[in-house]
Amino acid sequence: MRATGVLSGRHGRIAAGLLSACLVLTACSPQRPHRPAGAERSATATAPVGSAASAAASVAASAAAAPDVSRYYRQRLDWRPCREAASFRCTSVTVPLDYTRPEAGDIRLAVVRHRATGPRAARLGSLLLNPGGPGVSAVDDLLSFADGFSPAMRAAYDLVGVDPRGVGRSAPVDCGTGASLPAPETEEEAVGPESGFALIAGACARSVGRLLPHVGTPDAARDMDVVRALLGDDRLGFLGFSYGSYLGATYAELFPSRVGRMVLDGAVDPGMDAFRATLGMARGYQVAWDAFAADCVSRPGCPVGRSLRDAGRVLDGLVAEVDEASREGYDRGVPATGDDLLTAVTSALAAPAWGGLRSLLREVQAGDAATRRLLLGTDDVGGPGEQSLAAVNCLSSALGPRSTDAQTRAAMPEFRRAAPQFGAYYTSFLPMCAHWPARPTQVPHRITARGAPPILVIGTTRDPATPYDQARALARQLSSGRLLTRDGDGHTAYQQGSRCVDTAVDDYFLHGRLPPDGTICR
Repeated sequence: MRATGVLSGRHGRIAAGLLSACLVLTACSPQRPHRPAGAERSATATAPVGSAASAAASVAASAAAAPDVSRYYRQRLDWRPCREAASFRCTSVTVPLDYTRPEAGDIRLAVVRHRATGPRAARLGSLLLNPGGPGVSAVDDLLSFADGFSPAMRAAYDLVGVDPRGVGRSAPVDCGTGASLPAPETEEEAVGPESGFALIAGACARSVGRLLPHVGTPDAARDMDVVRALLGDDRLGFLGFSYGSYLGATYAELFPSRVGRMVLDGAVDPGMDAFRATLGMARGYQVAWDAFAADCVSRPGCPVGRSLRDAGRVLDGLVAEVDEASREGYDRGVPATGDDLLTAVTSALAAPAWGGLRSLLREVQAGDAATRRLLLGTDDVGGPGEQSLAAVNCLSSALGPRSTDAQTRAAMPEFRRAAPQFGAYYTSFLPMCAHWPARPTQVPHRITARGAPPILVIGTTRDPATPYDQARALARQLSSGRLLTRDGDGHTAYQQGSRCVDTAVDDYFLHGRLPPDGTICR
């Protein structure tokens, strides 16, 4: 699997993504116990998520709630072979646009399923996946990466991808801007009323204004409960990466008694406001760059010099050089900018793809025209993914920063101190939601999900997109949280090459056994 992030997940951009892929080999080693609140709960097997028998009870409970949404829990699904791959089945699920006013109309969600391959009696039910973003298609992700799961996981679970509302194939937020918005050339263009974010906000208000208040994370979590019941599961099995961890935690807060085996990887702290989260990303990418540079300078032919100080100066110089070339109309085409280069660098750090990053920097230094042209499009301001990302993030004060122009400028010194190479770049994200037409409906708050069974939270020590402190915070907040640590680089941990992490996650999903408290995969 891959992902983007918060805000990504495992492929996203706000900050080159809150979500990107990782590839690291580690080994498990129990360390001094870290005991989040509630971790004293039993780590023994929890109920599997299958059991269609009590799905009717969920329908009845929903029917008893006001307003009445029970009809959505009673619909019949029409599964058909997917156009992209006949071994997968696709369908759509109808949900209310507004759960508080079901009479206001419906939207349809795209769903894909890969059936469990094992004997029917040994199957454990469905496992819903969310790769992050927000804005990354769970349907496309599963179609591309289902084979990344172990044979045992594919035998036991129906793997299910649901594009959240506003994303991918599920009533997507399409504001008609494409990727046509110009890159900012001045600070005023980056943060002012004519910024790319402001132009996207205006276009979205005109094009899909009715949809915008209803694509937030709580509504997406309610959608997952409808899907859970229609799949015949009494409890939700869920694997969420980056932003997907926020979605999973929100579901656990709303429906703690319906949580099955849940794993939240590259976790987001729901109690942190978006300003601090953005500052944390800037700092996280600086840490990731320094780790890359420390490795690079020990190698012959390193393109960033012979010391960490050299590395920072080299990157700053390359950004300035690319910006200067853009002002001169480099290569007679639409020129790449310094931000395009930084977006490519942050994506490589999130992966992590250090070898590829060394090659990229060498080619940019050499003035390779083809490489510089490839940088174009990495900073896809105004594209569909960014529209969905903004639409979801801006409904949550924990995800969508809403700084004014003056606040953004005032924050610049703090960001530069925290991240000399990335602070200014990340400051440009602070006004992302300042002009957004839909107001936030979620405030930063601790999520305890009291009554939920054990929830496994995974954090990577040098994760740049969702820094490790966020995973620790979420594991402490959840009344049944258990933290698994990967000592490594890159964003997210599962299916990224760590046998230790993969074994721990599979063991929990297959047998309900959590890793020992304080486990660190090195």
